[in-house]
Amino acid sequence: MKNNYTLGPRASFWVAAAVVCHTLWTSAAPAMTYPLYAAQWGLTHTTTTAIFAVYPVAVVVMLVLFGDISDYIGSRTTMLAGLSASLAGVLIFAVAPGIPWVFAGRILMGIGVGLSASPATAAMIEFSPAGQSKRASSITTAAQALGLASATLVGGALIQYAPYPTRLNFWVLFVVLAAVFVAAWFLPRSVPAAATGRWRPKAPSIPKGLRAIFVTSATAMTIGYALGAVMLSLGAHIAHELIGSGNVLVNGAAISLLAVVWGITGIAARPLPSRAAMIAGGTASTIGLALLVLSARHHALPLFLASSVISGMGYSLLFMGGLNLMSANVSAHHRGATLSALYLVAYLVMGVTALGVGAAATAWGLEIAIDLGAAGLGLLSIAAIVLAAAVGRAPRRDSPVTRAALANR
Repeated sequence: MKNNYTLGPRASFWVAAAVVCHTLWTSAAPAMTYPLYAAQWGLTHTTTTAIFAVYPVAVVVMLVLFGDISDYIGSRTTMLAGLSASLAGVLIFAVAPGIPWVFAGRILMGIGVGLSASPATAAMIEFSPAGQSKRASSITTAAQALGLASATLVGGALIQYAPYPTRLNFWVLFVVLAAVFVAAWFLPRSVPAAATGRWRPKAPSIPKGLRAIFVTSATAMTIGYALGAVMLSLGAHIAHELIGSGNVLVNGAAISLLAVVWGITGIAARPLPSRAAMIAGGTASTIGLALLVLSARHHALPLFLASSVISGMGYSLLFMGGLNLMSANVSAHHRGATLSALYLVAYLVMGVTALGVGAAATAWGLEIAIDLGAAGLGLLSIAAIVLAAAVGRAPRRDSPVTRAALANR
């Protein structure tokens, strides 16, 4: 089947943004359902977080094996394949009769996001007007925030007030993803000319001149994903068990605050230089994590809300700063593989964090698990601040223009 109509650059940009939005909506869709599964099937915190963690593990596997495939077959084809897997995973959640089905659906969701996350981000940069890569990074951040907010708010409302609390949420998401798939079908067909030879599975690689920048960008972006692992795998439990809120919509709204602030900050802070954004983001994340610990200790909903707000600011600034730094320095023919490598690191840490915090919660209790998770992420935030300060002082020898000049010597 061949489409006879192709979207223009502006419409293509927003369709790619919708694909980015789906990655976080799909990731967070079961977040408000985990307590229901735990009650229905008698699950421990370890099992609940394992359901979450199998998703980033699947993402990592896809990025290791297929991280640069969009450089060969094009962003459109890769995004369509990813959306197909996400649709299948969401459908399984909608009909799942038991825990093995939930794990299967989660793996398919991970496959879908692993295939579509980096080509969708690269497509947004590609379809942006010349010289507006910062706008693409800002809208990417906002699209992810919209996906997370939609998952927690729509999921919370449907679970609290609609019938079929473990199913209807996923049917609604299935319809949304089907609409995104149809729109993505009309994206332009393009295969980057720089991708030569036959494609074969291989791990994403980083050009030598970009390694210091890659470490800085990956550290910054990883903090948000690790924080998301804590909030999405255990956030509903935190709100219910430690803060005492029994309303699923209220709990979802509390978690969505992180996403709402994250999206607003991503747009408002677009003029900030990458270095300043990452330093400010690392500082805000450290404060937000401290407030999360205090909210758990004192069972205080206002502190939990404050943590969500400040953490949302921190994540947005870190993600946007890291993505801006990489986008400004990576050449077009390395973009797909390099972005895949960034997402690989972020999702790997996300999975490890979810499993570690879940195991700690089962063994020692939710409050101690939050303390340990916050301490680890706080150290990572400090590392991001140090790296951002260092890369800001480094000579820009690894920018695309400088690399080309060096290559011609």
